[in-house]
Amino acid sequence: MSANNARILIVGTGAMACLFSARLAASSIAVTHLGTWAEGLEALRMKGVSLVGVDGFENNYPVKTTSDPQTCQGTRLALVLVKSWQTQRVAQQLSRCLHPQGLALTLQNGLGNDSVLAGVLGSERVALGVTTTGASLISPGKVRPVGDGMVTLGDHPRLKPLASLLSTAGFRIETVFNTTSLVWGKLVINAAINPLTALLKVTNGELLERTETRELMEKIALEAAAVAAASRISLPYVDPVEAVQSVARRTESNTSSMLSDVLQGRPTEIDAINGAVVRQGDHAGVPTQINRTMWQLVCSLEGQQSVRLSRTIP
Repeated sequence: MSANNARILIVGTGAMACLFSARLAASSIAVTHLGTWAEGLEALRMKGVSLVGVDGFENNYPVKTTSDPQTCQGTRLALVLVKSWQTQRVAQQLSRCLHPQGLALTLQNGLGNDSVLAGVLGSERVALGVTTTGASLISPGKVRPVGDGMVTLGDHPRLKPLASLLSTAGFRIETVFNTTSLVWGKLVINAAINPLTALLKVTNGELLERTETRELMEKIALEAAAVAAASRISLPYVDPVEAVQSVARRTESNTSSMLSDVLQGRPTEIDAINGAVVRQGDHAGVPTQINRTMWQLVCSLEGQQSVRLSRTIP
């Protein structure tokens, strides 16, 4: 499939959705955004997606937008880039527009998004990937890249065309067979960084500047890594502490997605990150007091803002 006649449906209108949209559209790949955020959809419809470079220079690229999945019927390639708590809704939307031979690739944070999608769409139409690329949403439809990471994809028989288009758009692509390792590798890092930034309202790099927060971040990572080890999941790095510190340092100026959600009064992905560590820890018989505390604290913070969906924390 050449870039000139390629079409991709991006589900979402947030930072990562806009980053992928901009880079794909810049490569002459037709992009349609399917979303529910009215302000984001309107900005994209009126001005296109805007990519702001490190030099502050801004480029705009035209994209299509819709809130109705029926208008996207026959979609062959879809990229899912919404918050984890929105995945069930997205699965239902995609069931109305994804072609029987189509494919939805999830690059979301957290654990279990692919299972939720596959539960509705079938495993043959769902692929799992992980990205360490970061982005910051400046305003609706306007995004700034944060760090140049990798897009790592699982092995799937229908994934080659989408992987090729992502490569054309300038994303660094690699394919692996053990996606569980990659998902847990990112989960450990997110569990250690995101809740602390949300609770303390600091950037990723500021966590390294304070002895207490740096030590707490390390303990969260080690606890999550212990859950992975007990579950016979090999992480894609040897030292989880070094991995977390490296990411925090590389994205030092970044406002984490969880902090952004808290500042905007939106639900966070805490359930699919630290909550997932706790649930797997309970299953594996590994104590997770620190991750549980992070989970409870962020849930309490959301409760103060009246944004959280109903949940039960054991």
